[in-house]
Amino acid sequence: MPVDQTPPAATEHPGPVTLGALAGRTFAAVLFDLDGTLVDSVPAVERSWRRWAAEHDVPGADDFAIPHGVPARQTVESLVPADQVEAATARIAELELEDEDGVTAIPGAADALTALGDARAAIVTSSTRELAAQRFRASGITRPAHVVTADDITRGKPDPEPYLRGAAALGVAAADCLVVEDAPAGLTAGRAAGCATLAVLGTHTADQLDADAVVAGLASVRLVVGPAGVTVLPADRPGTDRAGTDRGTASRYSPGRRPRPGAAPRPSCA
Repeated sequence: MPVDQTPPAATEHPGPVTLGALAGRTFAAVLFDLDGTLVDSVPAVERSWRRWAAEHDVPGADDFAIPHGVPARQTVESLVPADQVEAATARIAELELEDEDGVTAIPGAADALTALGDARAAIVTSSTRELAAQRFRASGITRPAHVVTADDITRGKPDPEPYLRGAAALGVAAADCLVVEDAPAGLTAGRAAGCATLAVLGTHTADQLDADAVVAGLASVRLVVGPAGVTVLPADRPGTDRAGTDRGTASRYSPGRRPRPGAAPRPSCA
């Protein structure tokens, strides 16, 4: 099956933040994608896959661009004969684990997880458990209590299974969750699971992302936890005090701050 090898040109979302269908809604929890949403790993991912593509004689290997947001095995299955899938999947896993140069936290990511806490947030990634651990280590983001990886599911994004498992891990209904994603496959998975969707730019342009709202990144919004759950506000909207509280309840995150790679984890992010 052919794979679209046209690399997306991510652009900033123009104008003020518009939350569309998300405005005024309250969510039981937020389910985050990892790569491209919380962690910028694009340079490492592209280097690894282009090297893999050259080793496996994939046409256009020098400019090869993977379909972001799906498990590596699904991509491998579309590119090599069935009898080579196991070895080829093991090889891309090896290459990705070896390359963590330039892997950094995306602005607002660590603070978003801190604001929500383990009761309100889960990460749902197409990475393997081992690769997700590498991403946390390299970016400086502390691993939250609930993480669903490719090792935990039988059908990857765009199937809804990953996000259904993420909601189940938190003990909430998927229909009461907000999915934050950077890739079409993940947004499709979130919608299929019954979740609301917030898209962030990075690996795709705004017109490639079908979501309830599209923003430049997590630094463009504030996640505010109140008695009824989590609400989403534009980052420039007043309504929370300087201590990060909303009417005396839960904390929000302050956009724009990012941990230094290798920095000590923040205890409040656990």
